[in-house]
Amino acid sequence: MHNKAFSAQLQKKIDLCKAQIKSTNLGELTSNSPLLLAPMAGICTPPFRLLMEQLGAGITVSELISCHGINYENKRTLEMLKIDPREKNVGIQLFGEDATAMAKAAQVALRSNPKFIDINMGCPVRKVVTKGGGSALLKNIEELAPFFREVKKAIDVPLTIKIRTGWDHDDINADKIEHIALNEGVAWVAIHGRTRAQQYTGKANWDYIETLAEKSTLPIIGNGDLHQPHQVKARLNQTNCKALMIARGCLRNPFIFLESFHTDSTKQANSLFKGADYWEIIERLYQYTCDTYEQERTRLVQLRKLIVWFAAGFPNAAKFRNNMFTCQNLEESMKFAQDYYTALEDARKQINYDEVFMSSGHG
Repeated sequence: MHNKAFSAQLQKKIDLCKAQIKSTNLGELTSNSPLLLAPMAGICTPPFRLLMEQLGAGITVSELISCHGINYENKRTLEMLKIDPREKNVGIQLFGEDATAMAKAAQVALRSNPKFIDINMGCPVRKVVTKGGGSALLKNIEELAPFFREVKKAIDVPLTIKIRTGWDHDDINADKIEHIALNEGVAWVAIHGRTRAQQYTGKANWDYIETLAEKSTLPIIGNGDLHQPHQVKARLNQTNCKALMIARGCLRNPFIFLESFHTDSTKQANSLFKGADYWEIIERLYQYTCDTYEQERTRLVQLRKLIVWFAAGFPNAAKFRNNMFTCQNLEESMKFAQDYYTALEDARKQINYDEVFMSSGHG
């Protein structure tokens, strides 16, 4: 495994942005940046996490992984625990409703050498919630202290949690959960600013997140609606949070972890990174994907969706997306992508952020 070097021109831009980024302490963990990659199902695989880490994400988190799948030794689930040896600051996120099962699964997850174990308490998807996992854990908070205690006792790395503001508008309780987490030695609390009932609709409640972060003893990591570099910069300039978590924003702009430190916080700035730069990171993502997955079909599925998402906002992106899905194999897809991205030259992205993007969510 080796990294093909970026061109001198791209590396200079990356270094320019990284020079403006300061590290931050999150409990026992140190992040090279106050911007973290949020866990997203089907997306936060080793290749994508590694690329985002190299493009400025201070910490990354795996996609949510079933504790029962781990304990039943399901082959596909166990493969999800894989961490690329080049990843430096990654945690594994588990979901489940039973403390004993979660503790047992966490011990298995430790074999992959994550820097921390994260409990998913925010996933609103029905098949997770109906079994008592994900955001269902927000409902019975009197059961959380022993739940956290049992999982924490089973591991020798920090325990973190990712939650929502509450179950619904009438039951906003992230502040109470933070208090329980503090008493049980949880390292940090990441909060998505929506309730479970909201799913991924409406706006994230940043007023609530900021008020909680101001009062909290634990590091609070804010998450929600951070789609554009200037939005992220503006939030960084005023936040009480110790760090921010970016999810869908990096799927249309994989350079967001860098550009957020280079842009003006008051307006949407012209992107520092051009089409040719996008092609270079796609090449690297291809390399990482081939390092991780043996099956061409898996490689194609993993890569293609990211390649088309990255095109969002560039000229003729819709046509490119439609034609990409007619490519017969990975080789043809990569050649088609190369032709598209390298022909963009100095074209700027113009993304319609009012347009619904991944409304079903991924984490």
